[in-house]
Amino acid sequence: MSFDIQGKLYETFEEQQVSDKFKKREFVLEIPDGSYTQYVKFQLTQDKCSLLEAFKNGDEVKVTFNLTGKPFTKNGTTMYFTNLQAWRLEPAGANTPGAAPQQDAPSFYSSEADNDLPF
Repeated sequence: MSFDIQGKLYETFEEQQVSDKFKKREFVLEIPDGSYTQYVKFQLTQDKCSLLEAFKNGDEVKVTFNLTGKPFTKNGTTMYFTNLQAWRLEPAGANTPGAAPQQDAPSFYSSEADNDLPF
């Protein structure tokens, strides 16, 4: 399931090497919502971590992302994790000639995935 949203790049975090096979980088998008502003955290993984290099805080961007969720049971208690998995970033209003071509959404269910994460 793929969605996109536009907002201001509010904060970017350093890349994290979670395991030998998995790295991630998170960022926060500031999204006006009527009289309230929303601050939404997204995650980039693997080779997509470098997408943030083209932008700086304050830039208006369009983020294309997948909404994912998984249950995790520990000691008889089930918790649910939701993730906004970004896979494309582009300048806001980039639907003009010369804009980066659209790519297919990547699959996040690889047999090479490191499954020691709780989600």
